[in-house]
Amino acid sequence: MDADGHWGNGKLLWDLPELVRPDQLLRVPPEQDVPITNRVRTVLDTPAMQRLRHISQLGLVAYVYPGAVHTRLEHSLGVYRLACQVLRHLGQAQPELLSSISASDIKLFLLAALLHDVGHWPYCHPIEDMRLADVPGHEQAARYWITQGILAETIERDWSVDPQGVADFLSQPAMDGRRRLLQHILNGPVDIDKMDYLQRDSLHAGVPYGRNFDVARLLSSLRLDAEHGLTITGKGKTAAEMMVFSRYVMFSEVYWHHGVRSATAMLQRLVFRLRGQLPVIAWRAMSDAEFQAALLNCCQKHAELEPLARGLFGQQRRLYKRCGQYSYSSHPQVHRALAHRPFEELVACSQRLSQRLSRHLNIGIGSDQLLIDAPPSKLEIQFRLNVQTGNQTQPLADLSPVVHTLATEQFDKHVKQVRIFVAPDVRDKLQISPTELTELLLESASAIQCKA
Repeated sequence: MDADGHWGNGKLLWDLPELVRPDQLLRVPPEQDVPITNRVRTVLDTPAMQRLRHISQLGLVAYVYPGAVHTRLEHSLGVYRLACQVLRHLGQAQPELLSSISASDIKLFLLAALLHDVGHWPYCHPIEDMRLADVPGHEQAARYWITQGILAETIERDWSVDPQGVADFLSQPAMDGRRRLLQHILNGPVDIDKMDYLQRDSLHAGVPYGRNFDVARLLSSLRLDAEHGLTITGKGKTAAEMMVFSRYVMFSEVYWHHGVRSATAMLQRLVFRLRGQLPVIAWRAMSDAEFQAALLNCCQKHAELEPLARGLFGQQRRLYKRCGQYSYSSHPQVHRALAHRPFEELVACSQRLSQRLSRHLNIGIGSDQLLIDAPPSKLEIQFRLNVQTGNQTQPLADLSPVVHTLATEQFDKHVKQVRIFVAPDVRDKLQISPTELTELLLESASAIQCKA
């Protein structure tokens, strides 16, 4: 591709100004320029996207890492920026393949990159992890925002793209092979979503772990393969390995930090107990602050839940304290008994454990003063990526012991631990040995499993 946006055969780069001559460069951390055109700006200015200014990317992580208050809008711009970079790179590396993809599909991909988080509501991921039957996924909420109102009108008028097509791109595998390749760039083992959030989350959390892989090298090694989907060349192998390691450490030290998980368990119990009084349909239009206020207001009628709500969203931070922690390697029996169980069963198990501890220690532990946090039922996406070496294509996990070890069982069995959290005033009363606590926990889990 030359400076005017032409391929070697003289074909104009789909006449897409986003990839050739943007009207403006919008700056986001860390000193990244996002190419903005008039029609990109019309999308950004819609209420659906502006609400993302008031929804944090990491939510409860800020309770442990105070700088992690960046927004879903910032991340969306970062992913869109990478989408433009990938297309420009593939235009140079695989011009014949990319030129066979229609202009409408390229626009669809750019819009999907920009809008991929538009369905998120406050604290979306921890709430989705509960897998409650009456709580729809963020993909359904995204379809709501994309296919009606000002955003739908903007997509049709300024982009000449069907809004339903954008929603479909984000929520279901495409039947068309070319479009499916574009989906892999946005949602796959080395997708641009992960490339952005790992580095951005690491930057704002103030830790180095998510920034220790070479994004430029990884982008330059990407290839589209009709048979294997998104692949990398051998030159990108080390960058891919480092990305796997970065993701592993970010989960271990940030996303599943015990303080973050304490706040998560508290929020999940609040939502579980109060969701009947706070219509789910109202969540999708709320900001973080509005959602917090709504939960606090609901707790006025539930005195037993006020310590949970005020400990999270009140003027004084009072997170529940960790009194038990069980990894797969140290306590495989406990991990197997509680990991991936339905959330309703975890609640029942925690309530049974609180009752048994109350009798065993002759103290009073309320049904919401003890919480069990465990790996959710939805497993992490496994890291399946192929590497092109000469005329051969091999799985990266076969070529790399790092990927083989870290990207399979490590996330759900070793990073994500089972933990018991109790209210701060209860923690001081728990005069019990770790062995006794573990036995009571297993008895409680077994009793609930038998009932289920």
